[in-house]
Amino acid sequence: MRRRLPLVMAGWLVTGALATGAGVAVITFLGEPLTASAHRPLSSAEVTAALARTTPSASRPAAVPSPAATPPETPLPSGDPARTGASTPAPPPGGPSTGRSRVIGTEGGSTIARCDDGLVTLRAWSPAQGFRVDDVDRGPAARVRVEFESDETDVKIEVWCSADGSPVHRLHD
Repeated sequence: MRRRLPLVMAGWLVTGALATGAGVAVITFLGEPLTASAHRPLSSAEVTAALARTTPSASRPAAVPSPAATPPETPLPSGDPARTGASTPAPPPGGPSTGRSRVIGTEGGSTIARCDDGLVTLRAWSPAQGFRVDDVDRGPAARVRVEFESDETDVKIEVWCSADGSPVHRLHD
């Protein structure tokens, strides 16, 4: 009986070492495909390229500001709009329109504004991390606004349509 105990213990140690080695080898070979680029966020240029490939040119808006002309954007979160404080209103009935849209990014959050027939509408808005939506006047109206607030600061965005039909904004801190 005393001779078997060291053999049983050695067997358990060898079995444990083999199982650990096999597990590490499997994770090494399968880990790369599981955690590779499919799970990394896309850059702004990659998003633009992907949208250009999937959007037919006939349905693209007439004026989309270039990335260099727009301020840094805060990504709109995915998920439940009620939980995130975001709102994504449904498109207006009657089919596509010929208006112009613009993404407005601030430290307090992002909004998408659209001008149609001289009236501006906030199409979507999303607070940045640490901010919440305090007040929204989404339009359509001559002027619309959204206010993002945090414990330290408030950021108010007021939007109206310019003479050429593009959304123009002013920030109020």
